[in-house]
Amino acid sequence: MISRVLILIILVTGYSLYGQTDSIKAKLDSIKARIDPIKTYTTAELKGEAPKIDGLGNDPAWEQVTWGGGGFRQKMPDAGAVASVETYFKVLYDAKNLYILFRCLDPEPSKIVSRMSRRDGFEGDWVEVNIDSYADKRTAFSFTSSVSGVKGDEYVSNNGEVWDASWDPIWYLKTSINSEGWMAELRIPLSQLRFPDKPEHVWGFQVQRLLFRKQEMSNWQFIPPTSNGWVHRFPELHGIKGIRPQKQLEIQPYIVAKTETFQKEENNPFATGASSSVDVGLDAKIGITSDITLDLTVNPDFGQVEADPSRVNLTAFELFFQERRPFFIEGSHTLNFPISDMSSDNLFYSRRIGRRPQGEPDIVGPNVFSTSKSRTTILGAAKLTGKNKKGFSWGILESVTNPEKATLDSLGERSYQTIEPLTNYFVARAQQDIHKGNTLIGAMFTATNRKIVDQRLTWLPDNAYSGGVDFTHNWHERKYYFAGKVFMSHISGSAESMITSQRASERFFQRPDNNHAEVDSTLKSLTGSGGQFVIGKRSGRITFDLGGSWLSPQLELNDVGFLLQTDKINQWSWVQYRIPNPKGIARSQRYGVYENLGMDFDGRTTSRTYSTDAFVELKNFWFMAGGITLSGQSISNADLRGGPAIQYPGSSSYWFYLSTDRRKKLQVGVGPSWFVGDNDYLRTNDLDLEFTYRPSNALNFSVNPSFSHSRNHLQYVATGSVDGEDRYVLGEIEQATFRVSLRMTYMLTPNLSIQYWGQPFGTAGTYSNFKQVTDSRAAEYGNRFALLAPSQINPIGDSYHVDQYNRGASDYSFDKPDFNFGQFRSNMVMRWEYIPGSTLFLVWTQEMNGAFYDRKGSEWDRYSFDFNTQAHNIFLIKYTYRFVL
Repeated sequence: MISRVLILIILVTGYSLYGQTDSIKAKLDSIKARIDPIKTYTTAELKGEAPKIDGLGNDPAWEQVTWGGGGFRQKMPDAGAVASVETYFKVLYDAKNLYILFRCLDPEPSKIVSRMSRRDGFEGDWVEVNIDSYADKRTAFSFTSSVSGVKGDEYVSNNGEVWDASWDPIWYLKTSINSEGWMAELRIPLSQLRFPDKPEHVWGFQVQRLLFRKQEMSNWQFIPPTSNGWVHRFPELHGIKGIRPQKQLEIQPYIVAKTETFQKEENNPFATGASSSVDVGLDAKIGITSDITLDLTVNPDFGQVEADPSRVNLTAFELFFQERRPFFIEGSHTLNFPISDMSSDNLFYSRRIGRRPQGEPDIVGPNVFSTSKSRTTILGAAKLTGKNKKGFSWGILESVTNPEKATLDSLGERSYQTIEPLTNYFVARAQQDIHKGNTLIGAMFTATNRKIVDQRLTWLPDNAYSGGVDFTHNWHERKYYFAGKVFMSHISGSAESMITSQRASERFFQRPDNNHAEVDSTLKSLTGSGGQFVIGKRSGRITFDLGGSWLSPQLELNDVGFLLQTDKINQWSWVQYRIPNPKGIARSQRYGVYENLGMDFDGRTTSRTYSTDAFVELKNFWFMAGGITLSGQSISNADLRGGPAIQYPGSSSYWFYLSTDRRKKLQVGVGPSWFVGDNDYLRTNDLDLEFTYRPSNALNFSVNPSFSHSRNHLQYVATGSVDGEDRYVLGEIEQATFRVSLRMTYMLTPNLSIQYWGQPFGTAGTYSNFKQVTDSRAAEYGNRFALLAPSQINPIGDSYHVDQYNRGASDYSFDKPDFNFGQFRSNMVMRWEYIPGSTLFLVWTQEMNGAFYDRKGSEWDRYSFDFNTQAHNIFLIKYTYRFVL
């Protein structure tokens, strides 16, 4: 069935493309004809008094240079067409600053959209400059000026593939609206840019503008949206002479006062109902040389950071959560080494630093209470990054976390147990451009070293190392590329720690049908490897990838990286057809076809998947997308938690998304999806809704409800043992999940905001029809398991007892797996950047836990919450001041 559908997709796609060959060629020729020669602008050194940054642009200083710009072309919707409105600019410089004045013409000033947002919100009309001050054709500093006065700034790397909005330099902006349109005036300290020390400079200098009401993006130097790369095609800024790289020295101390209220517990000395504390710390950014920058943090505090979304995990694997802490987000691209294009696996996962303590205290006897920190204390962290004029870039991160101890109290007598050892983390990354950025080679190394003195923690490795090399080569004007990477890991420690690693969910060496690896209790170290190779085409209407990867069973990255599962060999191919120009009812279109084949190191096919998707933006600014995925029978080496591999029937999944015009005050999005397993072994129905309402330019509300209902006949429950043989119990689970993300942003000024996020989350699962695995990979679906008869399973209290042979005695038991969990998390932050780089935060964080989804009552009552405990509230005030020396 799958092969016939795939052949049909290929034939239809091929016929469509064949039928459009002439029109595609004509369009490509039309776009190529619109590409201008490289443009230039010549600036001048400021003479006399500097312009006042007030957004008016009427200072005499601006008369020293002529207007540049004009002749902008659309990037979207009609790639290469003349822009609807013109944009002009002037540039001046002195020994300390770069000054830029934008004149954004608009024949209908009353229709200029002046929406406000938090920094990097990119709402409403804006104009942006990208500066390649290194002139390396790969990186740039981006400064975005919204007409509302809100700043946006990003560090651009990998020739435009990565835009890092966590970069927050100090710069100055004012805007104004007049009868001809609007103006933006900028002062960018040269200390915020990086450039080599030489007599004269030629910088890449690209300007782009968004006309919000038409959703029209235009560029000074037209770069086709189907082209590969961004920075290497920039126009040039000439005339900068005699400036010297600025040594940046910024020190930002902070003080934070915090009060907590929570549920009081009788006789528990740690749950008194309230606590308060005051703490101090320091962040610093030091320009050691023009090419090297040091970022430091001592005793960092992240109290203003939004909490993670709630989730319940029924899989064998760890959940991945995004990094949210500013110190680790900023410049994260520098230390990035993804090991796969299809997952979150990476040599470095910064959330390992300051993670939840991995140990648990041993509590023996009655009247014993314990308390411990929810996150390991980061004593300090430092990032050293650099880049030189020869295209060599590098980054180093060093961090030390405190040994964490749980405090135990037994009738007033205190004792302490170590639950996380003193740990040092080291990460280093380097890359070298060759042949003007057409070739890139790089390497990465990580080290995790623990000082384990408590015997309760000898199950952790003492040392963990990983390293890899990667390369990318582009040819034919960067249209085609070949990329590859190989990497290794090595961990060492006690025999107990090696056994723990071998039996972990990433590996499950103990599987009885694992023919290529087994648990070796004598090992004191474990070494693994992996790699990936891809060839593809990145520009033009048709793009594609063809690649393969492997992860050896012994690979281990989870000490400072992220690795979901090993023992994998993958092959994939992907083709996409893009129509960036308006055609028919669409402003732009994308269509893709994808196939993937997965195997393990025993040579078994574990998955075979085919999918197709489409993304279309309509001329009325609505957006719609959809996709279909067809999968053959699959095998999981992990779902039986160390048992044999289990085979699942094939499946099909479908998704669709539709959203209304984002320019309007009210925007609505709808995204249903369905998963249907063959033999009806699994069915899932999901619905995601989005509602965004902007009653004014300064106020934004969004509500995003999500509903999910599934029924899985093969959910793992437990492993028992009968007469020395393991028994793997599965159950049929009916699960309902509901969450709502609530957001409100109110901008009093571009630098003063109040933001609220709240999320009620609930999930409930009910199990029935328990069964035992008999032959997990039998050809016939019904032969893979046997139902436990009512006479074989007896509920007693909170457990089920299994009488395997109806002998009137319990052979093994397992806890009742039904669950019902409700949670509400919220975070309200008032953020005032009272001067650039210095901020005052007022924060209120709340969490409540309880129950959800009572199966009795009406449908509305079933989706309800019962928060039966007192909320845990955290109130804090954090004051930071940045000294620029």
